[in-house]
Amino acid sequence: MKSSIDVISKDLRVLYKSVFTVALVMLFSGTAFAEEAAINTGDTAWILVATALVMVMTPAGLALFYGGMSRYKNLLNTYAMTFMAYCVGSVVWVVWGYTIAFGPDMGGILGGFDYILLSGITPAAITGTIPTLVFALFQMTFACITVALVIGSVVDRMKFSSWLLFIVLWITVVYCPVAHWVWGGGWMATMGALDYAGGNVVHINAGVAGLVLALVLGKRVGYGSEVMFPSSIALTALGAGLLWFGWFGFNAGSRLAADGVAASAFLVTNTAAAAGAIAWMSAEWYHSKKPTLLGIASGVVAGLVAITPASGFVNLGSSIIIGLIAGIIGFISVAILKRKMGYDDSLDAFGVHGVCGIWGAIATGIFADPSITAGATGLIYGNPGQVWTQLISIVATAAYSGVATLIVIYITRILTSGLRVNKDDEITGLDSSIHGERAFEIF
Repeated sequence: MKSSIDVISKDLRVLYKSVFTVALVMLFSGTAFAEEAAINTGDTAWILVATALVMVMTPAGLALFYGGMSRYKNLLNTYAMTFMAYCVGSVVWVVWGYTIAFGPDMGGILGGFDYILLSGITPAAITGTIPTLVFALFQMTFACITVALVIGSVVDRMKFSSWLLFIVLWITVVYCPVAHWVWGGGWMATMGALDYAGGNVVHINAGVAGLVLALVLGKRVGYGSEVMFPSSIALTALGAGLLWFGWFGFNAGSRLAADGVAASAFLVTNTAAAAGAIAWMSAEWYHSKKPTLLGIASGVVAGLVAITPASGFVNLGSSIIIGLIAGIIGFISVAILKRKMGYDDSLDAFGVHGVCGIWGAIATGIFADPSITAGATGLIYGNPGQVWTQLISIVATAAYSGVATLIVIYITRILTSGLRVNKDDEITGLDSSIHGERAFEIF
């Protein structure tokens, strides 16, 4: 009897030890799994860097790119408008923009208002494997550069005060809803439209808005009858280089992780930009007999624009095709179609961002390779329906951007007593008449 009790007691002790050991393993394993499912420091570090890269694109890259193409008497005004796009956009985004774009979905159209002033988003809040605060900051840089792109259509003639109000209204009414449709769980995402880093949200949106604003403002004084020389092609080329550099954060950062897909996006972004520069230079050289630095810089941007929606979905070979075609159609839209149609898109925001953004969105539907990102399958991999989906998203984005921008323009015009500077100020130059400064001292 005693031996039986001893055996049972020994078995119970073994059982207790086993249960205790399993509990400890589960406890520490659970902690490890929780940490793994929470914040990944490698991913977080990469997205912090990517955010800084995209930030550089607006007050440095785009400001230099646009500033160099503007006339010498408007260089500082162009720079100031770009700077303020980032400053005003940053405040609008954290106060109410983020929640409209990424708040809880309301009917596939808008995000809810749970995150006004980023309310409830603590340092411990997580999106994927990164802090939500980092995600919100990363997305903020996209909103800022998108509205800044619009400037390219209207430099030399828009009132600075009107531009400041336009920034607030346009981000709120136009950018944030489209961002929600595509990236915030809205109807385009549900439909299956592919837009990795902003073909619809950024480039088509901004390009169409710029064209509408340019048409409403009218042509610059002297447009078509006098030569309007850029103030500094060197500044424009430097700006293009900074945009190229920042675009790696733009596209590869949109993966929100430091992994192989991000590396692929980085690679195809660089390749498409290079191909775009080669194609634009070649087309210009053939057409005008001179390969200009401005054309090369514009080709880089055309390739970058076109690869943006496709960057996380296409392979290397496809990126070369996308970049080459972007360079050609970008040159045609700027050097030929704009002149024949007669509209004054000052720095070709529509010709480069709108046109090449449309091509990039279509190309995504053609070349999306499921071996790069699972579930993203294009025409040449057996899914012709993806092209149709892309076309629907393009038309919807362009139509909404056009109509909503008109509404924003109307409100801005009422509240600021007009959009356009007076003729005398335009002839004198906005650097002097608005800011009381000069970019260059001319003797």
